[in-house]
Amino acid sequence: MTDQNTMTAPEETGAEAGRAEIDGVSIPIEENETILQAARRAGIFIPTLCEFAALNHTPGTCRVCLVAVAREGGDHDVVTSCDTRILPGMKIETRTAEVRRRRRLQMELLFADHDEKCSSCARHGDCELQRTALNVGLEGSSLSGRWLAKRPVDATAPAMRFDGGKCIRCLRCIEVCRRVQGPEVAALTLESVGTGSRVGFRGAKNWGGSDVCIQCGQCALVCPTGAISVRDDCCTALDLLDDPKLVTVWQIAPAVRVAIAEEFGLPPGTNVEGRVVAALKRLGADYVMDTRWSADVTIMEEGTEMLANLERAKAQGTMERPFTYFTSCCPGWVNYVEKVAPDMIPHLSTTRSPQAIFSAVAKTWLPKVLGIDAKSIRVVSVMPCTAKKDEAARKLLAREGGARDTDLVLTVRELARLVKRFGLDLKTLPEMPFDTPLMTEASGAGQIFASSGGVMEAALRTMSALKNPGEAPRIEFDAVRGPKGVKEAVVHLGDLGDVRVAVVHECANVAHVIELVRRGEAPWHFVEVMACPNGCIGGGGTPRGRDVWGTNLAARQKTVYAIDRKMPVRAAHENPEVQRLYADFLGAPGSHLAHELLHCTYEAREHHHEKNTARKILHLVNLSPEGRQG
Repeated sequence: MTDQNTMTAPEETGAEAGRAEIDGVSIPIEENETILQAARRAGIFIPTLCEFAALNHTPGTCRVCLVAVAREGGDHDVVTSCDTRILPGMKIETRTAEVRRRRRLQMELLFADHDEKCSSCARHGDCELQRTALNVGLEGSSLSGRWLAKRPVDATAPAMRFDGGKCIRCLRCIEVCRRVQGPEVAALTLESVGTGSRVGFRGAKNWGGSDVCIQCGQCALVCPTGAISVRDDCCTALDLLDDPKLVTVWQIAPAVRVAIAEEFGLPPGTNVEGRVVAALKRLGADYVMDTRWSADVTIMEEGTEMLANLERAKAQGTMERPFTYFTSCCPGWVNYVEKVAPDMIPHLSTTRSPQAIFSAVAKTWLPKVLGIDAKSIRVVSVMPCTAKKDEAARKLLAREGGARDTDLVLTVRELARLVKRFGLDLKTLPEMPFDTPLMTEASGAGQIFASSGGVMEAALRTMSALKNPGEAPRIEFDAVRGPKGVKEAVVHLGDLGDVRVAVVHECANVAHVIELVRRGEAPWHFVEVMACPNGCIGGGGTPRGRDVWGTNLAARQKTVYAIDRKMPVRAAHENPEVQRLYADFLGAPGSHLAHELLHCTYEAREHHHEKNTARKILHLVNLSPEGRQG
């Protein structure tokens, strides 16, 4: 199978197609290059707002990137640089009085229907609209708020929040939803026309009613204002911390330690694990533990489940035409299955995510070992993922009486805000260890869960060791690593023979995989799916930035594997604290108690009309193995 495309910044071709002049500087230009691309390559600044290079998104709607152009032949014009092709012989000016006047006017018009209640905005202190206003020299506006329409805040979604009064119609959110999660999701749309146009929700009156949104939060990553944000639970976290009757148990996801550094001005990919622990202890956390531990438990359960499936397939003689199983660690992907492809539910592993496994054990085994009243425990998880908020509230994970295992979920950005509220800085905090090896000591396999391919590789480390006992243990599986949208590998598992696996990130890439499964043509026994670019390190709750899908993700991923290589234990089944869990409490992977606490069921949540419409769209855009188009 040919690889799908994945979300990356556009590459330069390097083929010179002539020369043009920008601000009096002669520069080489490349075939099909825009004025903005050429200017950036030459180090010449042009302010932008709606444009987002990593998405190849240049709608020209904000009209802030205006430049003056003189073409060969004498034509003069003022054009948007993001979507105007640069041609040989062009003379371009980026700072003329007329250009600067028009840019300021465009910003005034953007503020004319913008809600400027900045103090309560999710982007307060980090607003691209304000930054661009400064770039164009806007000092004030007689139009500010003049045509502001009353648009109610939509807080009906489990994890997301929409404030229409702050939307500038840049269309980034619509583009990223379609590009990353595919046309079968395409949850966001543009409604109405002219000054009445607004972002809406396909087939739903509000966000909470959407039958296709998977709550991945990628729209919040690219929104330049506070129009789309993640539901903020910082105050709730403080209420839990300040209640003397409660014992707060915090779990830190593998991706958090390599992603949060950017929020404090540290280089992308800096591992600040010990400083995150120190910050939480300063805030009053009773126990700070590591989700990498429960990632190892996930592998014990999912690996056992998968080996049982393969043994059954061998006994039935169906190894060559396998019944494909999918991982279930990513809640965005689980939402996709339930909403968009419910016929895939039988193919989904029943093993809960590491977050859900940690929380279930923290409410059952942990109080017995530490002598804590189970009713007093509140589990707070810090995740790179917005869909984890949705997962924590899932009815299918609730205990008797509707009690939740995971009481609260904070994203990486929320944790950064919480830390900054108390004047703490990860750059200067001393490192502290996690509280106890219990529910903390982890393997390198647990760490690589942070990256696309990590769940599969962690499973293969354990499955390979169990099925090839006479061989030197194989640790690294390079074929399932890297930024490609779809990766494949063949792994020999003893008497089971060769097992074919695949790794997918971004749901736009999984649509074709699902179609092959439906037609009985899929060659894979086991497939990992992550909804976000490059997996959890690219989650919707991680730090924002125009370089997120370029240098930042690459740096985070590099650190993930560097941490893995330094871990004393590299495979989940070798983790002594995981072995202790089974010896003291669960008995064995796949036991009755393990199934009760660590596995779950799923339910169809599709809207048939919208699903069929989306499939027609999928056909029209020719979503093929060769890549996304349209």
